[in-house]
Amino acid sequence: MRFQIIGLALLASVTGPTLVQAQPRETIDRRVDRIEQELRAVQRRVFPGGRAQFVEPEISGQAPAQISGGTSGDALANLVSRVDALETQLRVLTGQVEEQGFRSRQLEDQVARLRTELQGRLDRLESANQPAASTPPPAAAPATPPVQAPAETPRPTDAAEQAYNAGYRLWANRQYAEAQAAFEAAATRHAGSPWVSWMRNLQGRAYLDDNKPATAARIFLANYQENPRGERAADSLYFLGQSLARLNRRAEACRVYDELAQVYPNMRDFIRTRLPQARTDARCGAGSADTGR
Repeated sequence: MRFQIIGLALLASVTGPTLVQAQPRETIDRRVDRIEQELRAVQRRVFPGGRAQFVEPEISGQAPAQISGGTSGDALANLVSRVDALETQLRVLTGQVEEQGFRSRQLEDQVARLRTELQGRLDRLESANQPAASTPPPAAAPATPPVQAPAETPRPTDAAEQAYNAGYRLWANRQYAEAQAAFEAAATRHAGSPWVSWMRNLQGRAYLDDNKPATAARIFLANYQENPRGERAADSLYFLGQSLARLNRRAEACRVYDELAQVYPNMRDFIRTRLPQARTDARCGAGSADTGR
């Protein structure tokens, strides 16, 4: 604003020929020199460290060394040229300041976007690296304890049973990766079938036997929570405890074993006979539920 006021005052002085002619040449030169000095000072503040240099106004023609009586027409034209050059320099300087501010805002926006993108990537990496079994098993039993189904396999021989048997053969032959993929495809293809409980349970065991306890724990927990009345829900709860113990999370494994004894008192003998040793291996306290009966 200061430069605009100075420029307007200077232009006003130029537009009045009679007033300009009335002033001595030395007074006008001093005013122009003062404006140039102020521009240099402004430029040093805007461009610290000498990043830009002041451009001297180009004057067409030289003023006479001495002028007697008043200001000649050539001197007045010379003065107008210097004022025009100063205004041009001021416009250039103002444009540079605006451009610098615009670039600074662009840089700030780019940094903010980069920070947001980086934070999102870090969050996704942390979620991907978080152990799959970090969610502890439910502390309370379902409102209505599920009734354990008989140990016998379902009688009808259908496509779901055939898919389970095919995956079982892969698992029994220690082809764990193939068994994992086969059970995943079969459980998705036969969703809603009673055999899904069997498929998911053996799929989890294939991961556990493949030394992937975190993935196994996720599958066992989902099979128990999503289908607590499934014929292999109790088995999945037992092997969930085994997976947690393998992950050195013994306290959570003990809670899982306690819930297994409370929710499934009629668990099949395959699980019942192994549960006491599993509790001992997990170092479950004496105050936990008695599962030896």
